[in-house]
Amino acid sequence: MHRPALAAALADIDTVFDGFASPAETGCERCFAPEETAYQRTPYTRLPPGLLSRFLRKTPDHFEDHAAVMRRLLPQCAHAMADGTLDDIGWAPHGLSRVDWRSWPAERAAAVEAFVLAWWQDVLATPEPPYSAHDIFETCASILRAMTPLLERWPDGPVADAHLVDCARSWLDDLVNDDWPLTWWTPDDKAAAVAGLQAWLARHGPERLRGQGQTDLAIRARLVGLPYDERWNDPYWSSPSATS
Repeated sequence: MHRPALAAALADIDTVFDGFASPAETGCERCFAPEETAYQRTPYTRLPPGLLSRFLRKTPDHFEDHAAVMRRLLPQCAHAMADGTLDDIGWAPHGLSRVDWRSWPAERAAAVEAFVLAWWQDVLATPEPPYSAHDIFETCASILRAMTPLLERWPDGPVADAHLVDCARSWLDDLVNDDWPLTWWTPDDKAAAVAGLQAWLARHGPERLRGQGQTDLAIRARLVGLPYDERWNDPYWSSPSATS
């Protein structure tokens, strides 16, 4: 059972994108059988889960109209993301990250954005979501093409802070070296994104990570907020916990 905000966002996706298809779609004949591509031309029909995932992962040049394909898939795709039944979240670009959905009519663009944000907030309130928090963060950030809306909606609290531990473990080894920590999504201004994520972690991370019993992560979160030379000259690096 989804929380009210996510349930409402999914219902809006269902309404706004109901009956969409890509009528002239031929697809990539080397990757998809004719009967598979036919799903794209046929509204109101559910795809086999594995085929849904394959369509979502293919690059836009596999389709005649990639944006229309994404609109066709959106209701089933959004529910699969929220339910944890979509394969392979977190290892490769999501199809929605490869279309300019913000240029769609306002009602459609608003439905996509509302779903992504509601999904993220639902994850932060769920002790054991179907995917890791850092994979969901990257998926959401890639679709939004921004991290700030996700960081701004990261509340304090035991469950959300436990997900912060997961993300900090995934990110801090790179951030302490001024490197980009995400796997397959890179923002247009990578240096600014690194600095922004470092600043957010340095401001919000230490106390919340320490509250989760993660003293070492808390110290590293503080360090990424320091200038590079000052960071690496910190006494932390000569302590046993830093070298073990």
